[in-house]
Amino acid sequence: MDTPHNQATLVIDSPERMTELGRRLAKLLRPGDLVMLTGELGAGKTTLTRGLGEGLGVRGAVTSPTFVIARVHPSLVGGPALVHVDAYRLGGGLDEMEDLDLDVSLPDSVVVVEWGDGKVEELTDDRLHVLIHRVVGGPAEGADGTEDPEGTDDRRTVVLHGIGGRWADEDLLLG
Repeated sequence: MDTPHNQATLVIDSPERMTELGRRLAKLLRPGDLVMLTGELGAGKTTLTRGLGEGLGVRGAVTSPTFVIARVHPSLVGGPALVHVDAYRLGGGLDEMEDLDLDVSLPDSVVVVEWGDGKVEELTDDRLHVLIHRVVGGPAEGADGTEDPEGTDDRRTVVLHGIGGRWADEDLLLG
């Protein structure tokens, strides 16, 4: 039997809007959810996670857990904890996640994994896979639509791909 899929594509034009997307996505999340983030360095994975943390009402500044590999942010509002994992340096999957010895029950938390492709899919059949792509081509534009003389372009295409029955009927366009 095929696994249900649900997909939406959004264009985000600034780091502030990426944070806001995270706050909006947080409203869909519940304990036990796995969110996988994929994108090149600097694509906005941690910025999105910061917004998720704000939306979930968790304690602590959400920063990249690159060197600690995983960071637990307990809820301040009685909701699920946010477990933020950077799997870039992890080789294996579920075994290495369990070896992190997180002081939280993963089924009672929202788990966000950066660089998790091929490493954490076995945690659950249901997951939200967020792919963040930098928009390329044409001159870089500032937020006001004029050319950005610094050549920085903050536009991203974000593909929200809900996998499994948990995500089949969610409004991923956040409408």
